Amino acid sequence: MEDKFQNKYRTQSNRLKNWDYSNAGYYSITICTKDKINYFGDIKSGEMQLSEIGVILEREWYKTPELRADLSVVLHEFVIMPNHFHCIIILNEMDSNYSDTERHQSRDVRSTSLQSASKNLSSIIRGLKSSTTSKARKINPDFGWQSNYYDHVIRNETSLYEIRKYIIENPLKWELDEYNNSNPK
Repeated sequence: MEDKFQNKYRTQSNRLKNWDYSNAGYYSITICTKDKINYFGDIKSGEMQLSEIGVILEREWYKTPELRADLSVVLHEFVIMPNHFHCIIILNEMDSNYSDTERHQSRDVRSTSLQSASKNLSSIIRGLKSSTTSKARKINPDFGWQSNYYDHVIRNETSLYEIRKYIIENPLKWELDEYNNSNPK
Protein backbone atom coordinates (compact mmCIF):
# COMPACT_ATOMS: atom_id res chain seq x y z
CA MET A 1 0.00 0.00 0.00
CA GLU A 2 1.36 3.41 -1.01
CA ASP A 3 1.26 6.24 1.51
CA LYS A 4 0.03 9.62 0.42
CA PHE A 5 0.15 12.98 2.13
CA GLN A 6 -1.78 15.88 0.60
CA ASN A 7 -2.48 13.62 -2.41
CA LYS A 8 1.26 13.07 -3.07
CA TYR A 9 3.24 9.88 -2.61
CA ARG A 10 5.66 10.10 0.25
CA THR A 11 8.77 8.19 1.14
CA GLN A 12 8.41 5.65 3.91
CA SER A 13 10.47 6.42 6.98
CA ASN A 14 13.65 4.43 7.37
CA ARG A 15 13.70 5.11 11.11
CA LEU A 16 13.65 2.26 13.61
CA LYS A 17 10.14 2.01 14.98
CA ASN A 18 9.73 2.81 18.66
CA TRP A 19 13.31 4.08 18.96
CA ASP A 20 13.99 7.44 20.59
CA TYR A 21 16.73 9.08 18.52
CA SER A 22 17.76 11.18 21.50
CA ASN A 23 18.89 7.97 23.23
CA ALA A 24 22.56 7.40 23.91
CA GLY A 25 24.02 5.01 21.37
CA TYR A 26 26.06 4.43 18.24
CA TYR A 27 24.47 5.49 14.96
CA SER A 28 25.57 4.89 11.38
CA ILE A 29 24.51 7.66 8.99
CA THR A 30 24.62 8.09 5.21
CA ILE A 31 23.75 11.44 3.68
CA CYS A 32 23.60 11.89 -0.12
CA THR A 33 23.78 15.00 -2.25
CA LYS A 34 20.74 15.97 -4.27
CA ASP A 35 20.56 13.86 -7.44
CA LYS A 36 23.81 12.20 -6.27
CA ILE A 37 25.90 14.91 -7.90
CA ASN A 38 29.65 14.64 -7.14
CA TYR A 39 30.15 17.85 -5.19
CA PHE A 40 32.67 16.55 -2.65
CA GLY A 41 35.54 15.53 -4.93
CA ASP A 42 36.80 12.47 -6.79
CA ILE A 43 38.27 9.07 -6.03
CA LYS A 44 41.78 8.64 -7.47
CA SER A 45 43.73 5.42 -6.96
CA GLY A 46 41.34 4.37 -4.20
CA GLU A 47 41.69 7.62 -2.23
CA MET A 48 39.24 10.46 -1.89
CA GLN A 49 40.49 13.81 -3.16
CA LEU A 50 38.30 16.44 -1.55
CA SER A 51 36.99 19.39 -3.54
CA GLU A 52 36.52 22.78 -1.91
CA ILE A 53 32.99 21.73 -0.92
CA GLY A 54 34.30 18.41 0.41
CA VAL A 55 36.71 20.35 2.64
CA ILE A 56 33.79 22.44 3.90
CA LEU A 57 31.85 19.29 4.83
CA GLU A 58 34.88 17.87 6.64
CA ARG A 59 35.37 21.08 8.64
CA GLU A 60 31.69 21.28 9.56
CA TRP A 61 31.73 17.63 10.63
CA TYR A 62 34.70 18.22 12.95
CA LYS A 63 32.88 21.19 14.54
CA THR A 64 29.85 19.07 15.46
CA PRO A 65 30.88 18.02 19.01
CA GLU A 66 31.75 21.58 19.95
CA LEU A 67 28.50 22.94 18.52
CA ARG A 68 26.43 20.17 20.12
CA ALA A 69 28.11 19.92 23.52
CA ASP A 70 24.65 19.65 25.07
CA LEU A 71 24.31 16.19 23.52
CA SER A 72 27.79 14.85 24.37
CA VAL A 73 28.46 13.92 20.73
CA VAL A 74 31.51 11.84 19.80
CA LEU A 75 32.61 11.48 16.19
CA HIS A 76 33.73 8.02 15.17
CA GLU A 77 34.72 6.64 11.76
CA PHE A 78 33.66 8.63 8.68
CA VAL A 79 34.38 8.99 5.00
CA ILE A 80 33.46 11.68 2.52
CA MET A 81 32.74 10.21 -0.89
CA PRO A 82 32.15 12.14 -4.15
CA ASN A 83 28.37 12.39 -3.62
CA HIS A 84 27.68 11.09 -0.13
CA PHE A 85 28.94 10.98 3.42
CA HIS A 86 29.13 7.94 5.72
CA CYS A 87 29.75 8.30 9.43
CA ILE A 88 29.36 6.75 12.82
CA ILE A 89 28.27 9.16 15.51
CA ILE A 90 27.99 8.40 19.20
CA LEU A 91 25.50 10.09 21.48
CA ASN A 92 26.55 9.67 25.10
CA GLU A 93 24.51 10.15 28.21
CA MET A 94 24.18 13.77 29.31
CA ASP A 95 27.46 15.30 30.39
CA SER A 96 28.02 15.23 34.14
CA ASN A 97 28.75 18.98 34.01
CA TYR A 98 25.02 19.62 33.73
CA SER A 99 23.23 20.35 37.00
CA ASP A 100 20.72 17.89 38.41
CA THR A 101 17.94 20.33 37.49
CA GLU A 102 19.09 20.56 33.86
CA ARG A 103 19.43 16.77 33.66
CA HIS A 104 15.93 16.30 35.13
CA GLN A 105 14.41 18.86 32.75
CA SER A 106 16.11 17.22 29.79
CA ARG A 107 14.74 13.79 30.76
CA ASP A 108 11.28 15.29 31.10
CA VAL A 109 11.52 16.77 27.60
CA ARG A 110 12.85 13.51 26.16
CA SER A 111 10.04 11.51 27.71
CA THR A 112 7.29 13.55 26.08
CA SER A 113 5.94 12.86 22.63
CA LEU A 114 6.82 16.45 21.73
CA GLN A 115 10.52 15.83 22.19
CA SER A 116 12.80 18.81 21.71
CA ALA A 117 13.73 19.23 18.07
CA SER A 118 17.21 20.26 19.13
CA LYS A 119 18.11 17.29 21.32
CA ASN A 120 18.33 14.33 18.95
CA LEU A 121 20.17 12.76 16.03
CA SER A 122 18.00 14.53 13.44
CA SER A 123 18.97 17.93 14.84
CA ILE A 124 22.65 17.07 14.50
CA ILE A 125 22.24 16.01 10.87
CA ARG A 126 20.03 19.02 10.13
CA GLY A 127 22.71 21.33 11.56
CA LEU A 128 25.50 19.66 9.58
CA LYS A 129 23.53 19.86 6.35
CA SER A 130 22.52 23.48 6.95
CA SER A 131 25.99 24.78 7.82
CA THR A 132 27.58 22.90 4.91
CA THR A 133 24.93 24.14 2.48
CA SER A 134 25.27 27.81 3.43
CA LYS A 135 29.04 27.72 2.83
CA ALA A 136 28.94 25.40 -0.21
CA ARG A 137 26.45 27.57 -2.08
CA LYS A 138 29.00 30.40 -2.09
CA ILE A 139 31.08 28.11 -4.30
CA ASN A 140 28.27 26.41 -6.23
CA PRO A 141 24.76 27.86 -5.89
CA ASP A 142 23.25 24.56 -7.10
CA PHE A 143 24.63 22.54 -4.16
CA GLY A 144 22.02 20.60 -2.24
CA TRP A 145 21.33 17.49 -0.19
CA GLN A 146 18.72 14.79 -0.52
CA SER A 147 15.91 15.73 1.81
CA ASN A 148 16.39 12.66 4.00
CA TYR A 149 19.27 10.53 5.22
CA TYR A 150 19.79 6.89 6.07
CA ASP A 151 20.44 5.81 9.62
CA HIS A 152 21.13 2.57 11.42
CA VAL A 153 21.18 2.03 15.17
CA ILE A 154 24.33 0.02 15.89
CA ARG A 155 23.42 -2.54 18.51
CA ASN A 156 26.52 -4.71 18.95
CA GLU A 157 30.28 -4.95 18.41
CA THR A 158 29.95 -7.13 15.30
CA SER A 159 27.75 -4.56 13.59
CA LEU A 160 30.10 -1.74 14.65
CA TYR A 161 33.08 -3.64 13.22
CA GLU A 162 31.33 -4.34 9.89
CA ILE A 163 30.16 -0.74 9.47
CA ARG A 164 33.60 0.66 10.33
CA LYS A 165 35.17 -1.70 7.80
CA TYR A 166 32.65 -0.64 5.14
CA ILE A 167 33.37 3.05 5.78
CA ILE A 168 37.15 2.61 5.71
CA GLU A 169 37.09 0.52 2.52
CA ASN A 170 34.45 2.58 0.72
CA PRO A 171 36.86 4.63 -1.44
CA LEU A 172 38.59 1.43 -2.60
CA LYS A 173 35.25 0.08 -3.84
CA TRP A 174 33.95 3.26 -5.49
CA GLU A 175 33.75 1.67 -8.93
CA LEU A 176 31.16 -0.78 -7.57
CA ASP A 177 29.44 1.61 -5.15
CA GLU A 178 25.65 1.84 -5.43
CA TYR A 179 25.94 5.63 -5.06
CA ASN A 180 28.42 5.97 -7.94
CA ASN A 181 26.31 7.78 -10.53
CA SER A 182 28.72 6.80 -13.32
CA ASN A 183 27.88 3.11 -12.85
CA PRO A 184 25.37 1.65 -15.30
CA LYS A 185 22.55 0.23 -13.21
